[in-house]
Amino acid sequence: MVTEGLSQAVKPPPIAPAYLPDDAEEDDLSIEYPSSDGEPMADNQLQYYHMTNIKAGLDLWYENQPDVFVAGDLLVYYRMNDNETRIAPDVFVVRGVPDRDIFRDSWIVWREGKPPEFALEVATPRTWRRDATAKREIYAGMGVTEYWRFDPTGRFFAPVLIGETLVDGAYQPLPVADNGDGILRGHSAILGLELCVQPGLELRLYDPASGQWLRTIREESAGRRAAEAALQTAQNDLQSIESALQQEAAARRAAEDELQRLREQLRAQQSKS
Repeated sequence: MVTEGLSQAVKPPPIAPAYLPDDAEEDDLSIEYPSSDGEPMADNQLQYYHMTNIKAGLDLWYENQPDVFVAGDLLVYYRMNDNETRIAPDVFVVRGVPDRDIFRDSWIVWREGKPPEFALEVATPRTWRRDATAKREIYAGMGVTEYWRFDPTGRFFAPVLIGETLVDGAYQPLPVADNGDGILRGHSAILGLELCVQPGLELRLYDPASGQWLRTIREESAGRRAAEAALQTAQNDLQSIESALQQEAAARRAAEDELQRLREQLRAQQSKS
């Protein structure tokens, strides 16, 4: 088992120069940039669970902001005219981009005009060292403003949530602390949200402005099913009311018809007398 404090023991490499192309280089539009590198989306179910939950939560958070792009395990190309050098953050966010296509095949930095602003990596036994070293170097050189790492096993990083922000080309740590409620919290200025590790090592997103947790996939699905069930109940109730009203109207018409018959019978009897 990896000992606590490993994040300090693994010394990050020096920050590389920015990977954005210089003004003299021309974009060769004949080069194709594949949308897949042949690697699986996740190493295991634990990584997949957290990746998809955070991605889904951010999709809902930004659903009414078309100039924000959220992606999970999407290839990012950051060297012009080089279709073999790429990286695939577990989750990333870019703000202020044209809403050309929410289903981009990849993120080509020089064509989009900016790199991801927020990147999250979920550690696995295979990836945690690279998350803390090579990927950190690439993200810094690319200009990724915030880089977050989460260890869902508690084996590789101490603390299990690490956030950094880019200052003058170098990453500086962001405060991550337990406020006494058993929840490890770090604030993302890019997202305007808190990344929180709840007891049981579950990563969640929290909106401090509204005091609400962003829904997970399961919660969103359960909420949708509950809303559909409530709608069905309301529709059934409406049908019952409409049926009752129809029966009442039919009974009223029958009573009016009977009253009219009795009146006519009475008039007939009166005319005979």
